[in-house]
Amino acid sequence: MKWFALAALVQASLFTGAFAAFGLTESGNTYTVDTAGGLVFKVDKTNGDITSMVFNGIEAQDQGGKHSQIASGIGATCSWVRTGNDNNYIKITCTASGIIQYYVARYKDPAIHMATYTTAEPSVGELRFISRLSRSAVPNGPTASNVNGGTAIEGSDVFTVNGQTRSKFYSSRQFIDDAIHGVTGSGIGIFMIVPGVGFEGSSGGPFFRDIDNQGGSVQELYYYMNSGHTQTEANRMGLHGPYALWFTTGTTPSAAINTAFWEGLSVTGLVPVASRGVVGGKASGFPSSYASYMSVGFSNSEAQYWVRTDTSGAFTSPRMKPGTYTMTLYRMELAVASQSVTVSANVGTTSNIAANEPNPSVIWQIGELDGTPRGFLNADKIETMHPSDSRMSNWGPITFNVGSAVNTFPMAIFKAIGPVTIRFSLSSSQLGARTLEIATTLAFAGGRPQVQVNSWNGPAPPPPSQPDSRGVTRGTWRGNNILYTVNIPSGTLVSGTNTIVINVISGSSGDGFFWNGPAPPPPSQPDSRGVTRGTWRGNNILYTVNIPSGTLVSGTNTIVVNVISGSGGDGFLSPNLVFDSIRLY
Repeated sequence: MKWFALAALVQASLFTGAFAAFGLTESGNTYTVDTAGGLVFKVDKTNGDITSMVFNGIEAQDQGGKHSQIASGIGATCSWVRTGNDNNYIKITCTASGIIQYYVARYKDPAIHMATYTTAEPSVGELRFISRLSRSAVPNGPTASNVNGGTAIEGSDVFTVNGQTRSKFYSSRQFIDDAIHGVTGSGIGIFMIVPGVGFEGSSGGPFFRDIDNQGGSVQELYYYMNSGHTQTEANRMGLHGPYALWFTTGTTPSAAINTAFWEGLSVTGLVPVASRGVVGGKASGFPSSYASYMSVGFSNSEAQYWVRTDTSGAFTSPRMKPGTYTMTLYRMELAVASQSVTVSANVGTTSNIAANEPNPSVIWQIGELDGTPRGFLNADKIETMHPSDSRMSNWGPITFNVGSAVNTFPMAIFKAIGPVTIRFSLSSSQLGARTLEIATTLAFAGGRPQVQVNSWNGPAPPPPSQPDSRGVTRGTWRGNNILYTVNIPSGTLVSGTNTIVINVISGSSGDGFFWNGPAPPPPSQPDSRGVTRGTWRGNNILYTVNIPSGTLVSGTNTIVVNVISGSGGDGFLSPNLVFDSIRLY
């Protein structure tokens, strides 16, 4: 018994002598970690939540409710070890079904270093780390995501505050530009840093964007690894990060933190630098006007990476896990070339890539074909405000005369608001069969364009393959780039003035920018004409629609009831239904 007491005394002296306050103490269910860098944080070892973060005497963790945590809490069991070079690191490992959360303190770093390893998606359906911070300590965040005191206008995540729309989605930035984001207060700044290849286990590619902040009664700071928010690809499992929650006295720290120390900490799923490879080369075939807007992406089912080229097209990738990747060249956000490349451990591979785009001679073109709606009406505002915001220009219906300023053409059209009409003139030499192309970046509820050219009605395209998620109302245009081609038959266009009307068609409906109800299954009714034969008698069917909270607004509301059917028909022989009563309660 005396030997054990002596051993404990020796261990305590080893842990406290050279490192001053650096160390971990246990009390009940709490680990308390002193970084010796001004930050002391606490972890509940029974669930993996961070319950306190005190920086230079300021409590940054909100103490009024939920803690800071991965997902929405994982109910983990935690353990810890002091390890690494000269015992300069404290690693806390919190394990639950399908997930391991790592917290690391590095001697004198005012930071909580983190990494997340997954073999399954958390039950909440998305993977994110949420820092729930004291608003009184760090009140300053992005204005567009400051929803404090707001009134919900769409779902439970879009609000109005003092006449302006706000949402946590309006804090988002594209992954390629989101290495650091944060919030500040008097004498304190807290920043989420995702350095180097920190997004390699995430999903969506370089231009995907997700929530960074929500400023409500609690100041929330996020690192989103994956979600269903306009997601275009399957979630990746494996190691996410490393990433860090970094504390300062208010200034923004460098995002280029060195993560090499992780290799000495025995972390599941971590691939060391020496076991990675790089790809270098040169992109070519792009217009000189896009020399500053070219990038190269790499992706497979396990990882994703990206790099911007220099103005000559030269690039070198980050250090990537070995494997075969789809390598994509982007002009702005439009994929203009794709090829396969294989990465080997500790090997540099050369792979040049050339843009391969058709370049037809056009009669006219509205906007740049670059995978974005930039330059169009309201595109400069859509990332940080709702389409209904009073700061937005009128969405229409709009008639656009070819040759007018591009910023008067709407970046999006909405079924319930109406079409966009394009008016243009042709000479007799420009008539005949023509091709109309409509490039899109995102759609909601199966929306796709159907055109009317003068008196000719174009075909109805099939529903597009787009994310099953709200998009432009959440501040993003990024979905799948889809090009619709309409073959206009000879004899349709005329010498002089012509019009093209572009409508949104869909099997769903909605009010303005807002909520679309579900499509019910086909009813059990007699397979026979009814009202045209003088009867309303069939089977009485009551359809119930559960309208979610936040959909209805104070003041005037609109409900549009459409008839949907897999069949067609003309006039009164088109699909129909007979009303008995409609009520709202």
